[in-house]
Amino acid sequence: MSAQAAAPVLDHIFPAAVQAGTTNLVSAVGKFDPWPAKVWIDAPGIVFKAETNSGKFSVEVAPNAPVGPHLVRLYNDQGASALRFIIVTKEPQTPEVEPNDDFKKPQLIEATTAFINGRLEKSGDVDSYAFTLEAGQSIVASVDAYTLASPVDAVLRVVDSRGVQLEWNHDSGLTLDPFLAWTAKTAGTYVVQVFGFAYPAGSEVKFTGSDKCVYRLQLSRGPYVKYTLPLGVQRGAKTSLQLKGWNLPAQESFEFDGMGVGTNVTEAPIVRPGIESALRVPVGDGPELLDREPNNSVVETNGVATPFGMTGAIDRIGDIDRFRFTAKKDQKLLVEVQSAAMGFPLDAWVKIENSKGKELAKNEGSTGVDPKLEWTAPEDGVFVASVGNRLQRGGADYRYHLLVEPARPGLRATLPESSIAIAPGKTNDLKIALKRLHGFRSELKVSVNGLPAGLTVEPLTVAEKDSEAVLKVIAAPDAKPWSGPVQVTVAETGTNRQHRAVADLTSSTVDNGVPGGFIRLAVESTDQLWLTLQPAPAPKAEAKK
Repeated sequence: MSAQAAAPVLDHIFPAAVQAGTTNLVSAVGKFDPWPAKVWIDAPGIVFKAETNSGKFSVEVAPNAPVGPHLVRLYNDQGASALRFIIVTKEPQTPEVEPNDDFKKPQLIEATTAFINGRLEKSGDVDSYAFTLEAGQSIVASVDAYTLASPVDAVLRVVDSRGVQLEWNHDSGLTLDPFLAWTAKTAGTYVVQVFGFAYPAGSEVKFTGSDKCVYRLQLSRGPYVKYTLPLGVQRGAKTSLQLKGWNLPAQESFEFDGMGVGTNVTEAPIVRPGIESALRVPVGDGPELLDREPNNSVVETNGVATPFGMTGAIDRIGDIDRFRFTAKKDQKLLVEVQSAAMGFPLDAWVKIENSKGKELAKNEGSTGVDPKLEWTAPEDGVFVASVGNRLQRGGADYRYHLLVEPARPGLRATLPESSIAIAPGKTNDLKIALKRLHGFRSELKVSVNGLPAGLTVEPLTVAEKDSEAVLKVIAAPDAKPWSGPVQVTVAETGTNRQHRAVADLTSSTVDNGVPGGFIRLAVESTDQLWLTLQPAPAPKAEAKK
């Protein structure tokens, strides 16, 4: 190991996605001294083997490797890198082939649905992909870059054979990643282009590019589902869904079976043979309903029983949708709107009124963040949940899902970071934030599982109302070097119910100088705290006399 050895710095893995049952050459973008670095991944069946050249790995993906996004980190004796992503897919992956900057010389995509691993490698880079459409056929294109923590605010556009722009999109509404759907009026060959600006934004307005600007592009000319009606499904029951999107058969619908959906599951995947879109919908405990107009005033409200999920739309300027329900005194309810999180343009507010229209509680959320209320009924009676638009806009696509259900006590334990390092003979503090939700009250016992020899953490008892636990991580003077994941467990002393402390990756990414940073990622948290027991420092050489 060199005198300047340091923990690896991993910015990205490229390509970002690999197919199950294949072997792939990938590049780790970052700094690695010494090489090779070791690799940890959060799932079995995905094996990284270091190549001779620094930053290069051969990745073997087993046929039964878990499909979806996975966390990867590189590590050595000095510490570990930040967590990054690799995505395992069932579908074949298409590599970007340069040069493809010129729309006149694009990379031809022949598959009906293609998943392309690309990178904006240099300043000013534009990647072009050609495809054919029949008259009346739609192309659906989406980019994953922001959700991979890539430093690019990507843009998509469709041009014709002359380079004339036909459609474009900058932000999907869900994240800064773009999404567009466009229908051809005439048959022909068209080109989708990917380019982007620096994220966070700099003082220069120009197309950005570097080896860190990785992305995934999905191009689909086949059936694609954007959303369902209703927008959510019921746990423990069957929900009839209409599928809405592009290139779908007329009146496409099916029945979602929620009988096996667990109590802690808040989203469910919609899986339909022949449809490539990866759609997830909210899960609630009550029936899923469609709103009925008119419901703009308290007098016109529709009565529903709690819990319930309601799909509606603020379909005109000034529209307010109201839904009447009953509640008992001191009953705690969660009232939540989901719209921006589903990619709709509604900037919603939600409020609770009494039967006479008096406002009792309100939450306006914020730009791009949906509103929610934790509300306690002041008395037995009839109340009204109302939804509107902060920006006084409306339209058929200003859709929302309103969820009203009992607020169940719960606990969220969070770590300030996803990795720590400690030297022999040292003591570190490990702070765990304890957020008690909806009236949760319990004494807690906090401990760490998976510790190596030479490292001790005494379990700590936390009183009912305390919101923080501070554990002492103590390394013995003769502790041997070790690297690996450990888990912080929080147990309720009365029932011994277990909770895992997690590190929120959305709050621990790079300080990117903008409000919120990367607020939505391919994987947003981990309960695997990486611990490095560093080697003892080499003894200092005696000065020559």
